[in-house]
Amino acid sequence: MLGHYFIRPATIDEIRASWLAPQIENYVSWMHDNGYSARSVIRRVPILCQFSEFSRAHGAVDVGQSIAHVEAFVAVRLGKLDFPHKTARARKNILDAARSTVQQMLQLATTGEIRRVDFQRRPFPFNDEVPGFQAYLREERGLSVSSLEQYYYALNRLERYLTQTGVRALSELSLPLLASFSIHSARELAPTSRRELCARLRVFLRYCHREGIIADNLAAAVEAPQSYRLARIPRSLTWDEVRRMFAMVDRRTIMGRRDYAMLLLLVTYGLRAHEVVNLTLDDIDWKRERFQIPCRKAGHWTAYPLASVVAEALIDYLKNGRPSTTDRHVFFRNLAPFLPISSAAISSAVAKYLSQAGIKIHRAGTHTLRHTCVQRLVDAEFPLKTIGDYVGHRCSSSTEIYSKVAIDTLRDVAMGDGELL
Repeated sequence: MLGHYFIRPATIDEIRASWLAPQIENYVSWMHDNGYSARSVIRRVPILCQFSEFSRAHGAVDVGQSIAHVEAFVAVRLGKLDFPHKTARARKNILDAARSTVQQMLQLATTGEIRRVDFQRRPFPFNDEVPGFQAYLREERGLSVSSLEQYYYALNRLERYLTQTGVRALSELSLPLLASFSIHSARELAPTSRRELCARLRVFLRYCHREGIIADNLAAAVEAPQSYRLARIPRSLTWDEVRRMFAMVDRRTIMGRRDYAMLLLLVTYGLRAHEVVNLTLDDIDWKRERFQIPCRKAGHWTAYPLASVVAEALIDYLKNGRPSTTDRHVFFRNLAPFLPISSAAISSAVAKYLSQAGIKIHRAGTHTLRHTCVQRLVDAEFPLKTIGDYVGHRCSSSTEIYSKVAIDTLRDVAMGDGELL
């Protein structure tokens, strides 16, 4: 496989002279099978050869021992590379790329596979001190995977803050420290997010007190900011703004064909980002012209008619963009390794096209298009129950807020004959 990327026999001989040569060649084969470009392969192999030499020089005699030298190798590489014209962010990206290259090769060598990192495979925050909390959430409280993920991010935020402030154990937690954390988080989070963070923190603190990990029950001291239901009106787009957004998508490219299909699903059916992520080929019934969204937030599934414009966009992407893979997911990353796209990537794509269209909106993302779909149905005078079922709301109260935004009706009232009122 090396001969596929390197022409000079001397270069291939140098690579095969490395004590990690079998692992490097195996990694090159993996990159080839997963669609990495020749440029990426050629750029990564020298880094691996340098790491091989570095780890052997520092006493590693097998692959397992070489793992301990990854960070030292990256630090030395930082000292050797001269890139004064690069920004701090660019330098960090270069070093992160070197680190991930070595870590991928070692993971493939030790486990036989390279797995996508997700929160379920990462240790839960405070797992050493509170090993049973994740099981408590899953088994006693019956939380779903998506809810566990929210706890992961909330506790990860707390764990990072405690590390920054020099707190080494949960037993050192105090009321002033929790108050300081709340103030620190308030600068970065919206009111609703702050309220959810406090709720999850209270659950965690009550569990820690129950298990004797902290002496006092500090949960009662964590006060969530006051928020009012239906206080804010969801920001939706006008249909003219939707057209301007779609005009920014270049459907001549693979990314454009993929993004166009995703945007259509979001704005036509009001899908959530994770519902687009989890859409598989098995969910689409081409013969009956419909598709289904299983395992919705409310625990049910919904079947939709497959609109012709959406079907055409999906077919265009499936034929002329989707990578060849045995994975049944519909949408994938455009860069190797070809893994299913993430919710964050979909939200970023929405924000990008809205920005390019000159549409300024606070916290633009997939929910902007979801709100747009719902608002269009409200304007068409569909019953709220029908709308809620269509977009997968768990209860009617989630749909009620849109009844506050009957803009055209309010405009008619404002322009009407005052004597008739």
